Amino acid sequence: MARLATHVYTDQASIARLEAMVRELPTNGHVRLWLKEGGNCDGFICERPNVQLFRDSDDREGFNAIVRLDHRGIGGWSRFVWLDDIARIEHLDSTLGGES
Repeated sequence: MARLATHVYTDQASIARLEAMVRELPTNGHVRLWLKEGGNCDGFICERPNVQLFRDSDDREGFNAIVRLDHRGIGGWSRFVWLDDIARIEHLDSTLGGES
């Protein structure tokens, strides 16, 4: 199975940013993700994401991560978001509270 990503990261600062976001995305947490492109989406985190190795279109290897959101009440709705596309995380429950 190919693990392809639009962007991969190898520098310590970018990897540390991804890892910090993972800590803010607990399993079953209810969040709104504000995206760098300007939109947002909200839902419940199916499983805490993991920073993993991927390859980009130039076959460079590096790190990225994906979070899957489900929406309770809307059966079959899921959205996958690359962590590097997230500008801000807003917690909509008491799991971590507030924004980051």
